[in-house]
Amino acid sequence: MSPTPFSSSPCVALNTGLQMPLLGLGTYKLCGLQDVHRAVDAALCAGYRAFDSAAVYRNEAELGKALRALLPKYGLTREDVFITSKLGPKDQGEKAMEGALHSWSQLDLDYIDLYLIHWPGTQGLPVGDERNPGNRAQSWASLEELHGQGKLRNIGVSNYTPAHMRALMQSCKVPPAVLQVEFHPRLCQPELMSLCKQYGVCFQAYSSLGKGELLSDPVILDVAKNCKRTPAQVLLRWALQQGVPVLPKSSNPERIQRNAEVFDFTLSDTDMDRLSALDCGQRFCWDPSEVA
Repeated sequence: MSPTPFSSSPCVALNTGLQMPLLGLGTYKLCGLQDVHRAVDAALCAGYRAFDSAAVYRNEAELGKALRALLPKYGLTREDVFITSKLGPKDQGEKAMEGALHSWSQLDLDYIDLYLIHWPGTQGLPVGDERNPGNRAQSWASLEELHGQGKLRNIGVSNYTPAHMRALMQSCKVPPAVLQVEFHPRLCQPELMSLCKQYGVCFQAYSSLGKGELLSDPVILDVAKNCKRTPAQVLLRWALQQGVPVLPKSSNPERIQRNAEVFDFTLSDTDMDRLSALDCGQRFCWDPSEVA
C-alpha cells in the first residue's frame, strides 16, 4: 500500500495558519523502541501523518528514533508528519520551561508541531489547591516563549474545563491552538465544543473508543452493522463528521490500518443523532472538573 502524503491527508486549519491531520496515532501505553517502531511503521503505511505522545508516556525518545528511521522508507521528511507531545503535571509551573525543553530534546526532531499542557493541576498538589492557577499561567508563559523561538510551532492544552479555558483566554498572549479532551458519544462536552468554536480553538478528541468499552454498546453495534463498518470506525467517524480530530491508539498493525479507514463513508443524520443521544456525561478517563 502506498503511503498518503501529508499534503493530501484530511486536515484541519489551526488558528496559527498551520494544518493538523484529522487522524493521528495515539501512543499511550506504547513502550519500548520495538513496540513504538512497529506501530509507527504500520501507521505510516496506513496513511497516518500525526503522532501523539507525552512526557508521562515515556516514549518521546523512542517515537523520535522510530520516525527518523522510518520516514525515508516511505519517501517522507520531517515536514510530512505532525508531532504532538505534552508537559507532565510534575513540571507544571516553574519547571515548565525545563520540562518542555526535555520533550523537545527527547524527540530530537528540530521542532514539535504541537505541545500541550497535559493536565490543569500540578502533581503533588490537592485538586483544590490555590497554587494551581498560578502554575498554569507560568507554564503557559513558558510555552509562549518557546513558541516564539520556533521550537513549539503550536501550543495548546489538554483536559481543561470551561472555567480553565476562559481564564486562559483572558490572560494569554498567544491563544491555544488546540484543546484535547476525552470525547465520545457518552461524553459529548457541548459547552467545551461551543467555547472552542467561539475562541477559534481546535477541539480534539482522545479516548474515542471509551477505553474499548464503547465497542460493545448495543446502539454502536447496531449502527456498525447497518453501515457494514467496525464499531471503532463508527465511533471515529462520528467525531470526524463533527470536525473533531481523533487519536485512536493501538499497537496492533491490523487495527491501526482499520482505524484509518474512516474517510470513505458517511454516517446518516439519523445514525449521528442516535449516537449523540447516548451522551450521559460518562468518563472513562480522569476528571479535571475539581482542579482549581
